[in-house]
Order: sequence, then structure tokens, then C-alpha cells
Amino acid sequence: MTELQIAPCSHEAAKYAVENWHYSRVLPPGKLVKYGVWEDGKFIGAVLYGRGASPHLGTGLELDLTEICELLRIALTTHKTPVSQIVARTLTDLRKTQPGLRLVFSFADPKEGHRGGIYQAGNWIYTGRSNPVTEYFIDGRWRHTRGVYHYKERPTAPKRQAPGKYRYLYPLDKPMRRKISRLALPYPGGSGLNSETLSSPERRSGAIPENRSNSHD
Repeated sequence: MTELQIAPCSHEAAKYAVENWHYSRVLPPGKLVKYGVWEDGKFIGAVLYGRGASPHLGTGLELDLTEICELLRIALTTHKTPVSQIVARTLTDLRKTQPGLRLVFSFADPKEGHRGGIYQAGNWIYTGRSNPVTEYFIDGRWRHTRGVYHYKERPTAPKRQAPGKYRYLYPLDKPMRRKISRLALPYPGGSGLNSETLSSPERRSGAIPENRSNSHD
């Protein structure tokens, strides 16, 4: 039987996991809640929460920024535990350690072949897709239009229209679940189970740090 451990991890461990095992290779800016994941004592990745890119996520639900957060990264190497179970463990801790937090958002990116099977298996509520966005190819990767205004290359950089992402919500209390249940739509793709629930879509190989710092920076 695999022994799973979920605990706060250092900035360095989270950065390593994202740069090696997440398709974006980029650690999100801003203050993050960072969970390290270990199987049988071996570091296998990190799950990161933060405020997200949009300050308006909770506006339609009459929630302010202190009541919401976004699951920003699930960065895991090869593992045995289902991703949905790992995420569920982090949500349980988030509920206990972040008083006042009521709702978690997450987005599945169709450009990466994701429809949100992880969230479907975890009983998240699907509420539709975000709006399409323009992306610019700068410094070797595609970047959201929101983050490229300071690049002098933007006017001449290649650009593309990216499809909207699948939006999932996870309530942290019963009144919030009742409130957002009215927004629920059928899961995209039909079944709530697919390969995303069985193995990480962000697998990478490489050396693994054994850093278990309790920093929440």
C-alpha cells in the first residue's frame, strides 16, 4: 500500500515541481499556498493555490477576494495515487487552514488536451467555459494577452486565438454548494472518469528534491 503524505512545501520545491513536471514550466506570481506531495517518502510534486490572474472571479457570486482562490498548478511526476485523491487532500487542509475561504476555482485547458477529468472525479461543479483569449508567442512560449503589454516585441509577435477553458468550482461549505449548484452544467465529455483521474497529465522525469519546509510564502 502506498503511503501518501501531503504537507506544506518550500518555494524551491514548488518551483522545481512546476519547472519539471507542469506543461507551463512557469511558477505563478504572487502569494501562494504550496502543498508538497510525497509517496513512500519520495517527493513527487506540488499542488499550488493562489489568487489567480483575474480579480473578478467571484464578482458574479458576490464573493470578495478573501473568499475565493484558484487551483493554479498540479505538477506531479510519475505516481500511484489518483490525482483527484491528491487534490481532495489539499482541499481538506485548505478548508482547515484558510478561514473565510469559501470557494475554489480551477480551469482545464483544452489546448493541452484537458477537459477536467480530475475535477469531475472530485465532484467539482462545472459551470461552462471562459471567454477565448488572444495569446502572443514571446520568449519561446505562448503568453496570455494580459501579461505581454510590457514586452516591446508584442506588436510584431505571432499571435493566436486560444479557446476558452473549462471552468470548475469547488465549494468549501454547504451554503456555498447550494448557492452554486444552480450554475451546474453537464460535464464536458460525458463520463466523469478518464485518464486524468488515473495519472498526472503533467508527467516529467528528473531528479527530485527532498525539501519539506513549512513555508506558505
